[in-house]
Amino acid sequence: MVDTFSKLERSRIMASVKSANNKSTELRFLSILKEKDIIGWRRNYPVTGRPDFVFPRLKVAVFIDGCFWHGCPKHCRFPVSNKEYWNRKIERNRIRDKKTSNILREKGWTVIRIWEHEIKGFGLNRKLNLIKRI
Repeated sequence: MVDTFSKLERSRIMASVKSANNKSTELRFLSILKEKDIIGWRRNYPVTGRPDFVFPRLKVAVFIDGCFWHGCPKHCRFPVSNKEYWNRKIERNRIRDKKTSNILREKGWTVIRIWEHEIKGFGLNRKLNLIKRI
């Protein structure tokens, strides 16, 4: 399908769209932070890559990555239709995520990426303990 907008216009439009589909995952993580008495975090903190949660004093950026949009190796399943488009889209997201993490690390930040499925599983405890130790 041909896009009616130029790449630049499409990029501006997509950048202005506020995320909504992963809010329940972020809210679940938020309730876990509160439950575990982990303090010092902020949301919507102005730092490179717009992390979902930031611990400014510790310089820790936490990204909650949706399994589909960020290409989770365990759970990402591409739609059957328009497969080439989705392969390119998810690959660009992965490249952007890696670039964002590298930029933050170069600026002295610790970057923690948590897969959507980890919020529901046991892998989250390791990452929460990492935050507590910093």
